[in-house]
Amino acid sequence: MASCRIQCYLNLPFASDAARFPFPSHSSLPPISSPIISTSLFTTTKIPFSSVPRRTFGTVKTQMTTEEKPLSQNNKMLVYVPPHPLIKHWVSVLRNEQTPCPIFRNAMAELGRLLMYEASRDWLPTVSGEIQSPLGVASVEFIDPREPVAVIPILRAGLALAEHASSILPATKTYHLGISRNEETLQPTIYLNKLPDKFAEGSKVFVVDPMLATGGTILAALSLLKERGVSNENIKVISACSSPPALQKLSEQFPGLHVYTGIIDPTVNDKGYIIPGLGDAGDRSYGT
Repeated sequence: MASCRIQCYLNLPFASDAARFPFPSHSSLPPISSPIISTSLFTTTKIPFSSVPRRTFGTVKTQMTTEEKPLSQNNKMLVYVPPHPLIKHWVSVLRNEQTPCPIFRNAMAELGRLLMYEASRDWLPTVSGEIQSPLGVASVEFIDPREPVAVIPILRAGLALAEHASSILPATKTYHLGISRNEETLQPTIYLNKLPDKFAEGSKVFVVDPMLATGGTILAALSLLKERGVSNENIKVISACSSPPALQKLSEQFPGLHVYTGIIDPTVNDKGYIIPGLGDAGDRSYGT
């Protein structure tokens, strides 16, 4: 029986010159497309996502080139939505308005653990050697403890999402960053900054912000890291729920960034909340 390709497209408002990356699967069914997620706030461009169970990502070009060759990785922001069933499960628990505070906070922590696991693939520095096992000599590879990953939770909801960072990453340093958002202007205000004056060259950083809504908070955090010498390529953003407006701004201002998120929702309301989203992640995590 002849086979054909199925391509599912998710409509995300990335930069207008965003590249299209097909993720085909084979089936005897005719070609179909998934429902398009759209928003009236931004011009949209189709980014295809796979219908097969594999890591899903969107990619954004932030610069045009006249040469007939692919842009370097430094010119793209990558957005990963891992299709792991446990990630989908914990996102569903977080979405439920009936989920009580302790379970919500635990679900946030479990989701953060899974997203950091996915984000750390082929990224952590390692050392190799040999050790004596009970039955012989074995070649081994360890995470290099001399180069701890910096974990930066954005208070306060980021604390819940980053709770299990030390259990998934053998060597970490945690730097707290407190940023509040004015509910009327939606502008961020930094009220706590425990970042070092300068990060060591090549430092790898996880920035943990559960909700990427308007993008103001995450942009403020990344600007502080840039001032302290961290390159975009060495930053990975961990988020429970993201929205097109925030991803649009990140793709324009921080090319080379990687974002790992549990779900991408279609829009943000006039109060700056993601729709349908999870509600206020901080309030629901801590009950206040």
